[in-house]
Amino acid sequence: MNKENNVVKVDSNTTGGLLEGVRVLDMTNVLAGPFAGYQLALMGADVIKIETPGAGDLARQLGADAELSGENLGVSFLAQNSGKRSVTVNLKTSGGKEVFERLVASADVLLENFRPGVLERLGFGWDRLRAVNPRLVYCAVSGFGASGPMQTRPAYDQVIQGLSGIMSVTGTPDTAPLRVGYPVCDSFGGLAAAFAVSSALLRQQRTGQGAYLDTSMLDAALTSMGWAVSDHLIAGRNPTAMGNENVTSAPSGTFRTADGALNIAANKQEQFEVLCDVLDRPELVTDPRFVTREDRKRNRDVLRAELEVALKTKSAAEWDEILLDTGVPAAPVVSVPTALRSAQIAYRGLVSTVESPSAAGGTVQVLGLPTHIDGHAVSPVSPPPTLGQHTDEVLAETGFSDADIARLRAGRAI
Repeated sequence: MNKENNVVKVDSNTTGGLLEGVRVLDMTNVLAGPFAGYQLALMGADVIKIETPGAGDLARQLGADAELSGENLGVSFLAQNSGKRSVTVNLKTSGGKEVFERLVASADVLLENFRPGVLERLGFGWDRLRAVNPRLVYCAVSGFGASGPMQTRPAYDQVIQGLSGIMSVTGTPDTAPLRVGYPVCDSFGGLAAAFAVSSALLRQQRTGQGAYLDTSMLDAALTSMGWAVSDHLIAGRNPTAMGNENVTSAPSGTFRTADGALNIAANKQEQFEVLCDVLDRPELVTDPRFVTREDRKRNRDVLRAELEVALKTKSAAEWDEILLDTGVPAAPVVSVPTALRSAQIAYRGLVSTVESPSAAGGTVQVLGLPTHIDGHAVSPVSPPPTLGQHTDEVLAETGFSDADIARLRAGRAI
């Protein structure tokens, strides 16, 4: 760590190294699975992305840059696959099955997000995988899990958002149900899978035992919803859409200022009292409508209007500066580009620049690990791979000779 102007600055590092020596076979597509594999790669695992020859991960064709998609390097792919190696294998051929079996024998982890049963129909169900490699940690990520009446249904993020209830509590009473503005269920599913794999690896190291992990995006979405779920399960309260309001407290939400929106979370009594003092509205503290937390929750709309009279005299940025040292949690509402450009994100080293695999060259920016390790920001060790870029390299490491590789390529197995 470096110290500049009495501030500790965190150095950057290429890889966390916590999973160094772990080999992961990543057979996943689009987002939830690739996101899980990316977290493992950032932690130092050797993640080998197994893709279908000629096509690869569907995410290679997705994203905001049509030229990159045309090169099979879609933005959606580039964002989640740095630090991985790409191997093409055609599992519908005997040669491809031979390659895959030897890769499984050499691996610590197999990660896939096919619909339940697909890999088994290809001849590699859990029993077969376990026979090939008893130490294998096999993690299957799917929309609904590998059991239950919905197991075979196709699922994308928005479908899970709707079925989990997330959309029902997003927006206002007038706009709900509303989709969260990014694929939140894919992210939850990927994080859940990465966490389960890391935990299973600990047992594998201690006992030599493998594991079968069945991660459901629907389950992950529901477990992520916190009070929206627990208020119903424990207190019998049906959650509803409340816009930007905090169901547990007031004033806690998004407020209008003279210029821009400001989030304020005065969840504690002392924070409410300080806020009223800063806004020069001390009489609100003793107003019978706002004396207790429950009073303020019942009268949150009236309280909002009273506070916004003062808040509209200055911009969100000005109020941010004023409230900064008061102990009242508050900050402006900003855009994604503004968030990425913030001094905090720059200081933490979250955004990494890697070489672009595009024919045009240059660089691309991707996100690193959200957790610092031993005082270091963690960024990917290598750029995202082109389709099949590392096939010969990985097969040679697995014991295939040059003649074997030539035979497999001639048979369209790789």
